[in-house]
Amino acid sequence: MSPILAALGQFGDPRFRKVLFKGIGLAVATLFVISAAFLWFVGAIMPDSFTLPWIGTITWIDNVLNWSAVPLVIAMSAFLMVPVASAMTGIFLDDVAQAVEDDHYPALGPARRTPVTEIIGDTIRFLGVIVGANLVALIFYIFFTPFAPLIFWSLNGFLLGREYFQMVAIRRMSRKDADQLRKTHRGRVWFTGSLMAIPLSIPIVNLLVPVLGAAAFTHLFHSLPASTSARTNPGRAQ
Repeated sequence: MSPILAALGQFGDPRFRKVLFKGIGLAVATLFVISAAFLWFVGAIMPDSFTLPWIGTITWIDNVLNWSAVPLVIAMSAFLMVPVASAMTGIFLDDVAQAVEDDHYPALGPARRTPVTEIIGDTIRFLGVIVGANLVALIFYIFFTPFAPLIFWSLNGFLLGREYFQMVAIRRMSRKDADQLRKTHRGRVWFTGSLMAIPLSIPIVNLLVPVLGAAAFTHLFHSLPASTSARTNPGRAQ
């Protein structure tokens, strides 16, 4: 069965919804803090009033800039919502992967629980990479507009595939082995990631991608022959 179809078949699992709501909630809270900090910064650097020659004292420019910053903050939040939600959901990846393994691979032994510090580090790194890469890609979207969807899907497919496969695999093997396994099957990983990236361009639906991606890549990982020994011997992940 296709990893994505298998993941979709379990999407009604309450454990999936719990992770989804946690990820979205953290993403909204994170964006709120960022937005509030940005608006505070704009207000802090602008004086309440200043005087111009021949014009006199101006007292309204700070209000204009503050109100002008609001649409910018809204636009930034809309642009960042998906990558931030993806990163926040990564914190709870173990719960999604465990739910998949409980239902589809019950014979497996317990996986290594990724340390919280390691999860947070990976989350921050992934957030920085995906936001930075998409900001740079805006240049290519402008100059190669007809191919913008393909560029978007390919880029984010590569990033999602790389990150989610790695995050799933290190539960069952070392980072070095996980990286080697991903490189060996880079075509399947990128292809699956690209299929996951297509819904990213659909509002609301794109918020489901992190959970769906975590589940799909759990299935993909367990479908690879080279991962068999790791699945039956999770101690290698230490």
